[in-house]
Amino acid sequence: MEILLYVIIFVLLVVILVLVLRPRKVKIPAIDELESKLRFALASAVSVREIQDALEDLPHDLLESITRSLGRRTGKLNELLATFELTQYDRLFYLGEPIDFVGIKYGEGVDFIEVKTGKARLTEDERKLKDLIDSKLVNYVPLSVQKIGIAEHIDTGEGE
Repeated sequence: MEILLYVIIFVLLVVILVLVLRPRKVKIPAIDELESKLRFALASAVSVREIQDALEDLPHDLLESITRSLGRRTGKLNELLATFELTQYDRLFYLGEPIDFVGIKYGEGVDFIEVKTGKARLTEDERKLKDLIDSKLVNYVPLSVQKIGIAEHIDTGEGE
């Protein structure tokens, strides 16, 4: 009888180990692809929704694992997750440095958005930018670029 109990316990332990250690079939989206959607595309409501849909399919513990294991990329992933909160903007631009996003609400204003987690503090550059914004020292600067004379010189083949 005692041997039967040991066999049952052993079988249960094996079943538990198999269940715990078996790989889960979860499709992990490419972080670089999601990051590039934020960096190079204007975050319209459609692209933000695509990112939200991709992240919602991931189990919570997997998202936590990715966040912990990516080191330097953790901040980038948190910026990506922050887009959940930024859907109220008409246009959203990802900058990364020294500020994470610039959000535009037409008819209302422009917001400079810095994503921080936990006890993270502003860097020196971020603090200087915040001071400029708080002091209302922000300008709109149109820039008209004219053809550079040296380029014309090279284009015509002169000087050879």
